Amino acid sequence: MLKIQEIREIIKLVDGSSINEFTYEAEGTKIKLKKTAAAPSEAVAADAAPAAPQTPAPAPAAPAAPQAPAAADKGAEEAAAPDTANANMHKILSPMVGTFYQSPSPEEAAYVQVGSKVGAEQVVCIVEAMKLFNEIEAEVDGEIAEILVKDGQLVEYGQPLFLVKAN
Repeated sequence: MLKIQEIREIIKLVDGSSINEFTYEAEGTKIKLKKTAAAPSEAVAADAAPAAPQTPAPAPAAPAAPQAPAAADKGAEEAAAPDTANANMHKILSPMVGTFYQSPSPEEAAYVQVGSKVGAEQVVCIVEAMKLFNEIEAEVDGEIAEILVKDGQLVEYGQPLFLVKAN
């Protein structure tokens, strides 16, 4: 029987390929995958949902001290500014659960750094899952604005890895 991580890996591999339908059968287990147009909008909706709970967090800090409202307002303005800036950015998301690596090996330089110009099919990092090293591509032409995870960090499916200022 397949483990959930193996199923997720198969889903990501099919999703990242040009295959529209995939069937797998082994030892009494059958998996059938079909791509639909609804999948990208679900990913966007899932991406938007985690951002909402983070914005109310500064609000409870404001009533804590009488002299803090000016500072809290400034903090709220600063918090709003990155959200506005992030709206114009493309997020490169992790297509799977795994370990994030910025370079092909510890001895080599990182694929990209903040300020690096990237092409849509340029490799920006590797996510290792189940001893497989999966190259992650930029998906858009632009400039790396921010690297959101550290080298060697565990990442989740759909977790933003980079912000790219698209051309």
